[in-house]
Amino acid sequence: MELGLVQKQTTQLVMTTQLRQAIAILQYSTIELMEYIKEEALENPLIELHTPSWEVGIHSKNAFGRERTDPLDYVAERGKSLNDELHEQVRCLNLSHHQANVIHYLIDNIDETGYLRTRDQEVISQFQLTDHEFKDALHVLQSLEPGIGGRNLAECLCLQIHSTTPIHNLARKLVTENLKALAQRKFRELSKEYEVKLEDIQLASDVIATLDPRPGSKWYTEKPHYVSPDIIIQEINGNYTVKLLDDDLPSMKISDAYQSFNKGEVAHYIKGKYKQVNWLIKSIEQRKQTLRSIMEVFIRRQVHFLKTGLSELKPFTLKEVAIEAGVHESTVSRAIKNKYVQTPQGLFALKDLFTSRLGGETERGTSSSSVKILIKEFVEQEDKKKPLSDQKIVEALHIQRGIKVSRRTIAKYREELSIPGSSRRKRFS
Repeated sequence: MELGLVQKQTTQLVMTTQLRQAIAILQYSTIELMEYIKEEALENPLIELHTPSWEVGIHSKNAFGRERTDPLDYVAERGKSLNDELHEQVRCLNLSHHQANVIHYLIDNIDETGYLRTRDQEVISQFQLTDHEFKDALHVLQSLEPGIGGRNLAECLCLQIHSTTPIHNLARKLVTENLKALAQRKFRELSKEYEVKLEDIQLASDVIATLDPRPGSKWYTEKPHYVSPDIIIQEINGNYTVKLLDDDLPSMKISDAYQSFNKGEVAHYIKGKYKQVNWLIKSIEQRKQTLRSIMEVFIRRQVHFLKTGLSELKPFTLKEVAIEAGVHESTVSRAIKNKYVQTPQGLFALKDLFTSRLGGETERGTSSSSVKILIKEFVEQEDKKKPLSDQKIVEALHIQRGIKVSRRTIAKYREELSIPGSSRRKRFS
């Protein structure tokens, strides 16, 4: 073995900065692209932007034909927090100064879900309370609206059961003593243990299902996320057309103010920036052409979906789209990422409309979206006393619709639809 220099010739794809930029622009949604263009304009003095103005009045129209509104109208107001509400309720009660301080302290230890997150002994020691005084303070806290301050799940649920009917009393016992068995739906065992009818256990379970295990969460709402489509498919005189929603994108052109800088280092800098803005304009135009080609292929293949709805969505894979659109499959994947399309049947994430092909007795097969709709229909129409198992759904799809699909696939789609298993859907009354 010896060391030496060896000359070797290879072919290698180099990911240039411009190519990375073009790929990123293809993946951006319209809103993300708008922000990217504004950032580029701050760094490149040759870019001149003319953005749509919100000051043209409420009668100006956007790409949907709807009137524009002030974007400040969408800013959510800060509402009263859960702790603020509880502190106000305590101030309205006729309590001693010492007891009020204890309850205010307990309120400050309630987390966002509505649970009391402090140890009893710590509060007793800090305020020098007797066990009876602590229980009184805790009772006052838990009697406040909306009934929170539980120290565990069982106590949290019990605080929400106010009625004293036999079924509600049974629900309270089940939550306190046998919550785990109830969650595992061991209804027959619980029926024998409490010496009640199986139907009563079912009714008590229904009561418990209406309770909120995180009662404080509704006071902490996230800022709403508004989805804006990037593409619109419209029907005009029986024909479907594609419209890209680039109306709100800033119109961009190369500034003429720097033409006089044609000497020295400044000229070299301006030349570099000129190439950047040209490449940016070309990348945006390429993005438009790619999206338009993909959507025109989609319209040709999915006319029945556009007329009827998801039940008529044909299986259409990214590979098939790429072949018909004359682009690479990875280009299609990037182009449909993070984008939404407004169709006559509603607003959809673009990636959800390109579905896999499932086996069937027909050559065209069936799309996964259509199978999900059928699963939902079967579950809605089933006998709740004898709900359909995943295997029964497999057999029903094959016999009634000629669709061949595995039990594992049915289980996967059922979970995506948030449909529980047959044992959890079973009713005893």
